[in-house]
Amino acid sequence: MTSNDEVSVRLGGRSARRKLRDAADFSMLPALTRKLPLCEVMDDSQVHLIDDASMSILENVGIVFRDPVAVEDWRRAGADVNGEVVRPNRELIRELIKTIPSDFTYNARNPERNLPLGGKHSIFVPMTGAPYLRDLDDVRRNPTLEDLAMFHKLAHMSPALHSSAHHIVEPYDHAISHRHLRITYSSMKYSDKTFMGMTTSPKNAEDVLDMCAILFGDDFIDSHPVVTGNCNANSPLVWDETMLGAMRAFNRRNQPVLCSPFVLGGANTPASVAPTVAQLNSETLAALAYTQIVRKGCPAIYGHYLATVSMKSGAPMAGTPEVSLMNFMIGQMARFYNVPWRTSNTLGGAKTFDAQAGYESATTLSAVIHAGANYIWHSAGWNEAGLHCSTAKFIVDAEQCAMAYRMAEGPRWDDFEEGLKAVSDVGPGGHYLGHPHTLENFQRAFFMPDMFDNNSFDQWRAEGSVEITERALKKARRLLSDYEEPVLDIAKNEELLAYIARREREIPQADALNQTY
Repeated sequence: MTSNDEVSVRLGGRSARRKLRDAADFSMLPALTRKLPLCEVMDDSQVHLIDDASMSILENVGIVFRDPVAVEDWRRAGADVNGEVVRPNRELIRELIKTIPSDFTYNARNPERNLPLGGKHSIFVPMTGAPYLRDLDDVRRNPTLEDLAMFHKLAHMSPALHSSAHHIVEPYDHAISHRHLRITYSSMKYSDKTFMGMTTSPKNAEDVLDMCAILFGDDFIDSHPVVTGNCNANSPLVWDETMLGAMRAFNRRNQPVLCSPFVLGGANTPASVAPTVAQLNSETLAALAYTQIVRKGCPAIYGHYLATVSMKSGAPMAGTPEVSLMNFMIGQMARFYNVPWRTSNTLGGAKTFDAQAGYESATTLSAVIHAGANYIWHSAGWNEAGLHCSTAKFIVDAEQCAMAYRMAEGPRWDDFEEGLKAVSDVGPGGHYLGHPHTLENFQRAFFMPDMFDNNSFDQWRAEGSVEITERALKKARRLLSDYEEPVLDIAKNEELLAYIARREREIPQADALNQTY
């Protein structure tokens, strides 16, 4: 017979578990430590084949550095230089890239949110760069600074997103020449996670790094990565002055950049997977090596953006088999060179948050996880080939990242014996719903998506036949109502605002990038 005290304890425990289950938890998940086997589609001979082909491209075709500073840097480093064409030999490339750290730690303004990157560690980062959004009413329009702040808040409250990114959407209510200042401040203010920095011009990059020095301390950033830059190649085989100048600004202050060829397979690369990877690899290696010419030992990340081109329309396509294959191959190449690597996630070309958006994103996400990527960018909100960030999709993508996170952790074994005991307790024909092991473990045993409706049709209809877009937007509103801004040191905040005010006075207000001031 069960005593009243035992009943009270049991009910109290169950009530406590229910209360805990219903309470909102916005705690960031640690950097993912992957335990799944890697999907590697090349054997060792094919990895060496890609490596040799890439080195031959650099040695014989060469790569253009449209930047007199970079050209002179390469000349001093020992490369063959003819005008803007640089032909580094493979020994020089290998000597340079071996000084890139294989892993490092990102430092957030909240030290509890610091993140290891490289090896088996992965982080999820929201999309950036959208000129439109689909808002809380699912209306497609130009974004404002307030919309950008909304996405930084949502990223802050999403456990599986490890960064607030930077210009998730473009704030059209501010002049282009000043946007980088307000975007960076928004990233810093509304989240205490790590973030990205604008590399839209060398001057903009320098402003971002000055603001990072205010937030973290000048001496600190010289020895601790705190922000990520992204520099895109002009494929095929061109690095331009804007990107290289921004890259140098980050490298000089020991901050990592994503060295990212922008691949449109069949348009700016050969119409074949393996040769595309060989070209991309050569472009990336040239940039990675250059970071080490600027500052030996500076962290750098093997980057890329991948899409294939529809030969029917010329439009970029995501979620295709070839994009997945290239991710697998690039992962192998990055590991071959022992450097962290970046990929893009949850990509697609759908115009609304429809089945196409879901299928394309899921296909990309699955490949990215099994490819072993470290810096998983564009992980929430991407739609319409990056032309808009969907608020609804942002919410669901963030949950999908949490699901992928759980899968990549691998099976848990810590309750194996207890689970087996439950089998003997229940026996043939019984059920486990009321068993103590189930009551103690059901929350963590199986992921329970918040955004997926798994009720019966009748129950779904009785509750209003609400589809996933509406459910996601409702959750976004709820999250924003519960948002609590992480406290930013008053003195640092004032110094940041004073810096922005001074730079906005110095930089002419113009709808053009700040290249001069």
